[in-house]
Order: sequence, then C-alpha cells, then structure tokens
Amino acid sequence: MKQAMLIASGGLDSTTVAYELVNQGVVVKPVFFDYGQHCVETEWKRLNEVLPNGVEPPERIDISGIFKGSSSRLVLEANLWKDPVKDDDLYIPYRTMLFFAAAAARAQTLGIFDVFTGFINSNHAKEIDCSASFLNGLDELAENVGVVRFHSPFRYSSKRDVLEKALELKVPVGRTFSCQAASLFPCGACPNCVERLNALHELNLI
Repeated sequence: MKQAMLIASGGLDSTTVAYELVNQGVVVKPVFFDYGQHCVETEWKRLNEVLPNGVEPPERIDISGIFKGSSSRLVLEANLWKDPVKDDDLYIPYRTMLFFAAAAARAQTLGIFDVFTGFINSNHAKEIDCSASFLNGLDELAENVGVVRFHSPFRYSSKRDVLEKALELKVPVGRTFSCQAASLFPCGACPNCVERLNALHELNLI
C-alpha cells in the first residue's frame, strides 16, 4: 500500500487532503511544524481532532528556534482591540520552503518518497511562497536534489473548490482552524478567515 507524508496544520486545506488520501487507500504519515506560531497549541489540538479515522497520530516537529525574535504577527500575537494588523505583518520569510525541505528530509529518513501539502494558489498576505508558480518551482528543484516528490493537489484551486471537496468527503469543516491573527478563536478578519468566510457564503452555507 502506498505511503505519503502530509504537512498538516489542522486547517481546512491540509485536512481535506488527508481525507482524500485516505479515500484513495494511501497510508498517511502526518507531520506538524511548530515554528513558534502563537496559535500552535490550538492548531495542534484541532489537528488531532480532525484527522480521519485510521491515520496515525501526527508527529510534531519543533523548528521554532529559527524564527525566534520574529516580529511577524503569526508569531507575536497582536491585541486585536488595540494593534493595527496589516497583510505585511502576517509574513514569515522562507516558511514554506523550510516546511518542504524539513518534510522531505524526514520523509526520506522514514523511507517515504511522496510529500503532500494542502497549499492553495494564494497571493494574499505576501504569501508568494504559496503561489502555484512557487510550488511548481519547488517541484523542479526537488527533481535535482533527491528522490522525494512534492504534491500540492490544490495548487490551482480556490478556497471554494477546497470547501466543496471537503463537504464531499465529509471533512469536519467546523473543527478545522487556520486563523492567522488570533490564537484561540477565528478572528473573522485576517486573510485566511476572510477567504474561508467568502467560500462559505458562495456555497450558501452562511
């Protein structure tokens, strides 16, 4: 039976990929990166709640020391009653590239040669490292340095596309979490929350 590593966060996108892989009979090895994000414990809790039955518990990998001292609002939580937060404040340099490199190294160590992510084609909040063109470039780079291959099945998808697939697969959408600005409850105003709310509205779910 085929094995795959999944970079998982407890958010809608990666959780939907987990359900799709299980639906295809793939043995999923989830890995979760603690990069010092202020919502790390909420993400970790939700991830363990939303993974499909039969998937082994996720492995938590601590890379938070790399971003120690970061002023990004993904790491240093803002007081949303007082602090203005701009899109530029929600950026962490090289984060996605680091995720891919660390996941590939861990996967090959375990004898797994396919790494999946839930990244969608996004350009909000300076997330150029989540764009389809960036992900395509990583594919080309990986072909020259190792045997692990990356798969981002939603790289050309919108949040609405992902939500439709999640509903089809019976993903517990309401338990997934991907807020960028608040650590305990979705703020409703950050780019991730707005994108999610728009998708729910487009499908007449709210």
